[in-house]
Amino acid sequence: MEPKSNSWEFCEKPEIVVHETDLLVIGGGMAACGAVFEADRWATPQGLRITMVDKAATDRSGAVAQGLSAINTYLGENPVDEYVRYVRKDLMGIIREDLVYDLGRLVDDSVHLFEEWGLPVWKTAEDGKSLDGATGKRSAPLLKDGGKPVRSGRWQIMINGESYKVIVAEAAKRALENNRQATGMAQNHFERVFVVKLLTDANDPKRIAGAVGFSVREKKLYVFKCKSALLVAGGCVNVFKTRSTGEGQGRAWFPVWNSGSTYAMAAEVGAELTMMENRFVPARFKDGYGPVGAWFLLFKAKATNALGEDYTETNKEEARKHYGDYVDSMGTCMRNHLMIMDMKAGKGPIKIHTDVAMKKLAETMTPKEIKHLEAEAWEDFLDMTIAQAGVWAANNMEPEKVPSELMPSEPYLLGSHAGCAGIWVSGPEDFGPAEYHWGYNRMTTVKGLFTAGDGVGASGHKFSSGSHAEGRLAGKNMVAFLMDHKDTPAFKEDAEDLAKEVFMPMETWGKYSKYSTDPNINPHYIRPQMLQKRLQKCMDEYAGGVSTWYMSSASLLDEGFKYLDLIKEDSLHMCAENLHELLRAWENYHRVLAAEAHARHMRFREETRYPGYYYRGDHLAIDDENWKCFVNSVYDRQTKTWNVFKRPYHQLVS
Repeated sequence: MEPKSNSWEFCEKPEIVVHETDLLVIGGGMAACGAVFEADRWATPQGLRITMVDKAATDRSGAVAQGLSAINTYLGENPVDEYVRYVRKDLMGIIREDLVYDLGRLVDDSVHLFEEWGLPVWKTAEDGKSLDGATGKRSAPLLKDGGKPVRSGRWQIMINGESYKVIVAEAAKRALENNRQATGMAQNHFERVFVVKLLTDANDPKRIAGAVGFSVREKKLYVFKCKSALLVAGGCVNVFKTRSTGEGQGRAWFPVWNSGSTYAMAAEVGAELTMMENRFVPARFKDGYGPVGAWFLLFKAKATNALGEDYTETNKEEARKHYGDYVDSMGTCMRNHLMIMDMKAGKGPIKIHTDVAMKKLAETMTPKEIKHLEAEAWEDFLDMTIAQAGVWAANNMEPEKVPSELMPSEPYLLGSHAGCAGIWVSGPEDFGPAEYHWGYNRMTTVKGLFTAGDGVGASGHKFSSGSHAEGRLAGKNMVAFLMDHKDTPAFKEDAEDLAKEVFMPMETWGKYSKYSTDPNINPHYIRPQMLQKRLQKCMDEYAGGVSTWYMSSASLLDEGFKYLDLIKEDSLHMCAENLHELLRAWENYHRVLAAEAHARHMRFREETRYPGYYYRGDHLAIDDENWKCFVNSVYDRQTKTWNVFKRPYHQLVS
């Protein structure tokens, strides 16, 4: 196929908007909101300009968009050391303990802010009974004043969180407005603008200089010039074939708009990645992907195989052959593994006995209390996964009367939940070895480029509150960086050339769409949806997706790389009929690079470190002697090659 070039013959040239700022935040989720809130405190008095660019609308942007029923990281009375041990255990013994410790000592402050801003937090009354958020606000002290939360687990507290993100976003927007007025900017909050590419200094390719994106509502290209940037665009979804197909294609556990932009854009400017072989495979209510945490932790529901057996007990000894004492640690991936063993043995379906749990709890309750309990159980889903209620209704199911199936999902790449894929960042100055700290907390190996939340690798279990707190950490340290680096990076990119590159898929559509009678079938281009399905099939079959029960190997991965090369070639011929399809095209560019990073890391690590998340069939066991280390990589954009290597793990908390 002929190389594609954009001469604006077949596509209307967009308006080009150049925006200059000091501190650029790319994203609008919890980490982004935390960053601008904290940065305002330090940057505004210094006259430093803050700009946030959100692909969506900030009120409902990010993984918390639909709401939550619990905050999963609140230490309260728990010591920070114990939090580090918990995260280390769940992530199979390899984490950046400095980053986890640093977050653990700060995260509660963000939770206290949420409550001050209006988030209803459940409280425990003096008689030990639970008060929901509304009642707790009226009759119990705030957490920071000694109020006792209702814990669904050691680290989790219950909230009424349908409007959780709206509340947090409001504080961020106020901070942005305060900074805008103080610095005299005409605008510093951009919504519905998709940043697709980072730009580096003309004199120092390892220093950030800006970013480019486009409006998904108007024909505009935005060029952002900055001195420091925070890349917090979430994790990666739809890189693997999904379990939900047909009319349910868009349903996933993690937000479908997370397309790997954080990992891909960081990799393209040479930032070092870490633990990209890790992925998260949540076991959730089948088809609806509804959360199970509250049912297991708060309502004390049990899960069994079809024979009524507790698979976490019956399969322990068999699992120990490959995974030794890690079986006793019972991390999230290990629970998956024990479940998968029974499913592959024909002992499914796996059922969570919500009905039994509700009946057990009701034994000591009045009819009014039972009614309230049932309302709380339903609200757990209406707060954050409305689709699950829809699935139950569609299948004539009442969870208080019948059990429901559990099913492990397709894999997702992320760094804030029970996964640790992401970017290698500098840690705190006062905790950890010298090699973990190179100047500014949460800065990547690219000067001036910071990340947080899903972007920070090797330190999962931050969840919503931790992502906000980590964003605050990054925001404050970005201001420190700006105070130390007051010079302006040299901007080398030509805005006209950037526009041609970004809008190339629309030019391709305009030039060739009339070539065939059916615009979906055309020898000159591929539509984004088709390319995404091609990628999902490749990753599913060769990199351990649902159709292979998460199994891969060196030979499978090597074969998959051949198809990935073809997909990358074909991606240059994607078309876009409109701005929405242009969004999908650029999401795919990012998704393909994130997928390759994941597969390259899987190929390099010759062991099965995360059974239940993925398996290396040629190296089924955990090998602590050779592989209790970080797997890191650097991508060369010019040669399109990967350098994958080991970095040593340091245990800091005994």
